[in-house]
Amino acid sequence: MYKLVILIDHSKNEEALNDLWPKFLQQAEQMPGLLKETTSRIDKVLYGEYSCSMIHELYFDSVRTLQEAMSSPPGQAAGEILQKMTAGKMTLLLADHREDNLENIRKYKPKNFNYDE
Repeated sequence: MYKLVILIDHSKNEEALNDLWPKFLQQAEQMPGLLKETTSRIDKVLYGEYSCSMIHELYFDSVRTLQEAMSSPPGQAAGEILQKMTAGKMTLLLADHREDNLENIRKYKPKNFNYDE
């Protein structure tokens, strides 16, 4: 699975985000091949200096599907809205995404290891 990770610093442009975010979502959610999306609003930075107040992730089957979605009319429209909304203050990342559930992870725990301690 591949995902487009969008890191947004909207601390200086909260009004534009509030006005344009629904329009961005409307376009992004029409991108062909989109499997799911997530949004995380950053409450606190525990360590480091990176300026990011929100993370939005769009998930696709493959990097090819993701690239095709970004090139599609809804993908292009979402990109234009994102640029306007953030005044270019964002970072885009492509990531090979893998995940596992806790039940499966615990099958392979080391002997005599207790996750609950």
